[in-house]
Amino acid sequence: MALSVVLTLLPILLIVALMTWKRVAADLSGIAGWLFTLLIAFLFFHTSIELGLRASLAGIISSFPVSLMVVTSLLQISFMEATGALKRIAVFIKTFASSDQAVQIMLINVGAGTLLVAVGATPVSILPPIMIALGYSTFVAVALPAIGFDALCTFALLGAPLVVYSDLTGTPLVQSAQVFAKFLPVISTLIGFGMLWIVGRMELVKKGFIPCLLAGVTNGGVAVIMSHLTFLPPSSMVLIGVVAGACTMLMMLLYLKLTGKPIIDRSILTAEDRQVEKGMSLGVALSPWIILVVSCMVINFYKPLGDFLSVNFAMPISVIQGQVIKTRMLWNAYTWVLISTIAAAVFIRPTSEAWKDSLKKWAKRAPRPFISAAIFFAIAFVMNNSGYQMANGTWKLVENSSNMIWVLARSSADAFGALYPFISGYLGLFGGFISGSEASTIAMFTKYHIETSRLLNVSPLIVTAATAIGGGLASVISPAKLQNAAATIDALGIESEVIKTAFVISALMTLVAAVMAMFLA
Repeated sequence: MALSVVLTLLPILLIVALMTWKRVAADLSGIAGWLFTLLIAFLFFHTSIELGLRASLAGIISSFPVSLMVVTSLLQISFMEATGALKRIAVFIKTFASSDQAVQIMLINVGAGTLLVAVGATPVSILPPIMIALGYSTFVAVALPAIGFDALCTFALLGAPLVVYSDLTGTPLVQSAQVFAKFLPVISTLIGFGMLWIVGRMELVKKGFIPCLLAGVTNGGVAVIMSHLTFLPPSSMVLIGVVAGACTMLMMLLYLKLTGKPIIDRSILTAEDRQVEKGMSLGVALSPWIILVVSCMVINFYKPLGDFLSVNFAMPISVIQGQVIKTRMLWNAYTWVLISTIAAAVFIRPTSEAWKDSLKKWAKRAPRPFISAAIFFAIAFVMNNSGYQMANGTWKLVENSSNMIWVLARSSADAFGALYPFISGYLGLFGGFISGSEASTIAMFTKYHIETSRLLNVSPLIVTAATAIGGGLASVISPAKLQNAAATIDALGIESEVIKTAFVISALMTLVAAVMAMFLA
């Protein structure tokens, strides 16, 4: 058993070594880890090359809610950047809450950050230049956008990680959302205090206590409320991040109103900003996101249409006999991101040069994030299916000890016992660090958690959710995300300094999630 555990962990250790010691990018490290997983599964776990490749393909297809969402959202962001729409939105955000620093931080990084990542945008690309324009240091401009949306990371990309969790655990979307919601009010509030501490240490924490508490409770509380509204269709759960981000922003604006402070301060705008305003209306600039959100609301709140696209057109694929993957391509958010981008061109009216620039940037940006998102699903599926043998036309597990996930589950149950739910949060932090994605973390650990939880008689849903929360909290220590944020403000190199500070904060917040998991599981 000890040798089997070491062999199972070797591909993960290889990825960690490549990323930390050799500073190899996540996609290349992932490919190396995948090849090593295939080799170990073949040599030591009685897995045929055919099954290994089939499992890899099944993993890549299962990653589509995340990997294709990344591809289409990058196209949309490139389009909005090339046409000036993104710059127009940035000018609008700059004018908010300049009289109250704590409110401004909550409004931009928690409220707008959650809303942006929920519709498929990237806060670490959009918000750092705005933070610099508002007078914040490069350190703060990189750190805050990377941590602000982390609590509701499960509802990023229009709920893509939630859909992955639901599919892999076999749990309905509503129940899945309810499981995550248990953690969110506490984690959201702690993230707010963490951001205030980064900017102004205890002095700003004390000054911003009330707005931070309001923002955190609103951000996480909306998730709790929406997940328990029985009259909402199940598919509406993928919009929780959009609603939570919008409500957090509204709460901060209401707080400013009640305390008599100005909501909008246009004196901060430069002559260049005002010129940007004249070039495009805010409604036109927001049109890709408006079309996207409205489309998703119609699909997910009008049950007959949602069921038609997700059930009648489930588009199932069976790569491994006996296993079915429901792709639901017409229902999944990435299709509607693409449609909304094309439809918005009617309002934005991009030039041919803008289209060329968009496609050029997209072709440069999209392939490696797609590989990063998909390859960890491939690794997870190879591990999940290791040791399976063909019997009566389907692949079945003949001997438990030949399955890499069973080996990890058995050893974890023996090693950690009742402490296992606690450990799960830190497994998520570890998985999020190496994969850079909460959804990839869910894919990597779900079957492992289900097996171990069954052996220990604890809730596998809570254990897996704690891991996902940890994976989300890893965003602020993910080299890929921090490099992305630093690159947008020409501050490459600052990310190593951010990781030193952010690691302590993310570890402490994961500690809280781990303790909650112990009680809830």
